[in-house]
Amino acid sequence: MNRTVRRIVIILIILILLPAVFFTVNEILSLKQNEEVISKIYSNQLDAILYSVNQYSEDVVSSWASRIDLFLDGVPKLKASETSAVIDSFYSQMPSLFVVFVADSINDEQIELLGWSEDGNFLSADYKQLNTRINNLLVKNQGLVKRLFTYEQAGYRKLEPVETDTTEDGSILLFIEETPQGTNRITGMVIDPKEFTYRILSPKLQEVAQQEFLISVFNREENFQFNSSRDFKVGEVQQSKTLWIFPDYHIGISLVGQTIEDLVQQRALTNILLIGLLTIVLILGVWIVYRNIKKEVEIAQIKSDFVSNVSHELRTPLSLISMFSETLEMDRIKTEEKKKEYYSIISQEANRLSKIVNSILNFSKMEAGKRQYNFVESYLNDVAENVYRSYKFHLEQKGFTFNIVKDESIPIIRIDEEAVSEAIVNLVDNAVKYSYKEKTITIRTGMENNFAFVEVEDKGIGISEKDQKKVFEKFFRVSAGNVHNVKGSGLGLSIVKYIIDAHKGKIELISEVNKGSKFKLLLPLSKA
Repeated sequence: MNRTVRRIVIILIILILLPAVFFTVNEILSLKQNEEVISKIYSNQLDAILYSVNQYSEDVVSSWASRIDLFLDGVPKLKASETSAVIDSFYSQMPSLFVVFVADSINDEQIELLGWSEDGNFLSADYKQLNTRINNLLVKNQGLVKRLFTYEQAGYRKLEPVETDTTEDGSILLFIEETPQGTNRITGMVIDPKEFTYRILSPKLQEVAQQEFLISVFNREENFQFNSSRDFKVGEVQQSKTLWIFPDYHIGISLVGQTIEDLVQQRALTNILLIGLLTIVLILGVWIVYRNIKKEVEIAQIKSDFVSNVSHELRTPLSLISMFSETLEMDRIKTEEKKKEYYSIISQEANRLSKIVNSILNFSKMEAGKRQYNFVESYLNDVAENVYRSYKFHLEQKGFTFNIVKDESIPIIRIDEEAVSEAIVNLVDNAVKYSYKEKTITIRTGMENNFAFVEVEDKGIGISEKDQKKVFEKFFRVSAGNVHNVKGSGLGLSIVKYIIDAHKGKIELISEVNKGSKFKLLLPLSKA
């Protein structure tokens, strides 16, 4: 048996642990490949963050464009005295916006300007020079302007940045708007990128970055860099994208405290630790499987012993019945006294055979859950008294001292009298089988907490502590001492447990080797 169990355990270890070892080694060897995959994943995440900032900046200037459109439609309705104050209020709502200009066409020589910057260089030239400069930008970027007209005709307003010789005077964005008269006009915004970064993008950068990232807006040619940490420290970024509305500026992002490589290494280490933990769990699983297999093998061995014991138990009475009945049939016995002795032996062996068969059948019904119980209101003392009377003469003939001690205060309880009687009989039978030197058996009744109990005590060989946990298992027989010289099937105590469980009761066992055992069956006082 042990050899079979060891062989199975070795196979399980090979099947379960080798894959775990393989995965661990493979994880270490594929670390670089994992780094590339995870790095790509992080890069995609950083790209998504940069995209969200770009989208935010475009949404801001797009909302400005809508506001400019509404403002331009309302300017002709203003009185001359109101125009200056309204324009100042208009610009104050859009920080970093220098000026708005409007042209009817690419070749429009009379560019309409809305407001002047207080100190901006872009508008320091006179009106004619400014008009000419904007007109030249429109002509230079007429392909872009035509695309914007196409977008507008399709019902889509798009803002596009214009390439200029310098950004010192601000960056220019163009879009097309439809006038109340149904015509289209070219509208432009001159925005200071740095001012836009400080006043508009800064809160958004801090919101997105939190404590995990450092997001920067920078222009390397101008040695300008503004960080989400609200400083201007120029440094390298891990990833960057062009700022859509300001092509000469970029937006970059870096992880705070750790690089992507650090995170990849940390993730790989975590994976190895998890695989190690998995290996430990698998080892634990192997151990549990080993215990279960060992238990099943033991049960198989016990079943084998059970079949052997029952076969012997059946064969012995059958042989005696056959032998004595054949002797009587052949009329070899001449005296009536001897005949009566033989008839008595045949009757005893038949009863013994019937008892073995009934025990097996009862156990089979119990295990299949098919045994029916007839619960009636009964006196536990009466049930115990009936067992005592039935066995008293028989046990005294075998040299036993058989006693009963009853607690007369036990009330009526609901039990199956036949089943409880069978449980007590099984305990008494066990006491008889395993009592050699001091042949004393006591049946005792009483109450304990919310239970009535019947107890069978003997002074026999006792049960070791390790076996006390197993004696109620089916087919189990104590392996120590002279147990193999004792006839039995190993089902008696299992049947007792089934009966008491059906009554929602419990069993207590107190036993000491060579000093005896005490089995207490506790039955609930409340109705079952």
